[in-house]
Amino acid sequence: MAIVVTNIKSLIQTETKPVLFRAGQSMKNLPKIDNAYLIVKGNKIYDYGKMENYSEQLLQSLDEQIERIDATGKMVIPSFCDSHTHIVYAGSREIEYVDKIKGLSYEEIARRGGGILNSAKRLHDASEEELFEAAIERLNEMISFGTGAVEIKSGYGLNTEDELKMLRVIRQLKQHSPLTIKANFLGAHAVPSEYKERPSEYVDLIINEMIPVIASEELADYIDVFCDKGFFTVEDTERILMQGMKYGLRPKIHANELDYSGGIQVGVKYNALSVDHLEYTGDAEIEALLGSETMPTLLPGAAFFLGMVYAPARKMIDAGLPVAMASDYNPGSSPSGNMQLILSMGCIKYKMLPEEALNAVTLNSAYAMGINDILGTITKGKLANFYITKPIPTLEFMPYAFGNNKIDQVFIQGKKMNI
Repeated sequence: MAIVVTNIKSLIQTETKPVLFRAGQSMKNLPKIDNAYLIVKGNKIYDYGKMENYSEQLLQSLDEQIERIDATGKMVIPSFCDSHTHIVYAGSREIEYVDKIKGLSYEEIARRGGGILNSAKRLHDASEEELFEAAIERLNEMISFGTGAVEIKSGYGLNTEDELKMLRVIRQLKQHSPLTIKANFLGAHAVPSEYKERPSEYVDLIINEMIPVIASEELADYIDVFCDKGFFTVEDTERILMQGMKYGLRPKIHANELDYSGGIQVGVKYNALSVDHLEYTGDAEIEALLGSETMPTLLPGAAFFLGMVYAPARKMIDAGLPVAMASDYNPGSSPSGNMQLILSMGCIKYKMLPEEALNAVTLNSAYAMGINDILGTITKGKLANFYITKPIPTLEFMPYAFGNNKIDQVFIQGKKMNI
């Protein structure tokens, strides 16, 4: 089945000369074509351009059934790439939400056995089938808001058996969902209560037992560590990353969410694909990131939900850095996978221009997932993951109308999704 979309009000994020990401002032660049057409063949983008250059002759080489869509008054935008989620979990944590309202901090809730340890207990009691069914429902909801690719982290297992269970569920999701999915091993998400007085032994368990078996079963694409105040030290992080790299897992880091932890610097040192959260980012951290291959990834949903300081996105971009944004969809600190809301938060809370925010949730977040060669832009030969908006007056309306779902139709790998 081929798809031909015509009379597109504006075709957003077109790319003829591929770039890895956009940084600094170039984040304001958002190539687009007004009054455009888009042709999809199979699961890939086949052609696009201005309507004045469109003719039925363009379709002669398709040699298959054609679905025609008139997008008058509507825009076409590449699907969001959500490079940081924790959507394989059992049960919600709204009671902790009330604790936060009462004034308890993230660390105080964690010390009481809440937070990540609470999710670990619930996950231990859930079956793989239960976890899969709940996660696939979350993925389908994310599709309806325009997401076309997701990175999913483990980290609610905190022992070998349960971390493997999570990663097996992610493998099932890869097999059954049309989304492009990356798996990230985050055994170092928290120190289990039984290792509270001997955390180095838990690090030993991750290094000597978890990583080898996960690598042997090819269950993860990346390895991650929560390098932050009250969680894992820089020394712990280095030990874990070195072992992961030995087994072919590229690093990613949870860094500087709670304090200046050294996590950003250690991420750059080990060529992490991304460092995520970054609420506490100063001149030294920005200097470390400049010129590196590591994508700074901001998670405004978590800062919003927890009432924390926001990462200095404006300072980072003005210094010449690229910035990506992701949802951090998880039950404790960001219970939403709505990337349209993340787009809006980029503008409202980080003072990013709409063009900068769109780059942060498409091209740059695709880079943060290691998939910018196949997703993130409207490019001939890339996967046909895009959405058609409802009639909207301007591109700026996308982040402006933060409470509405502005999407009319979603296409993943060239197939229309039921939303």
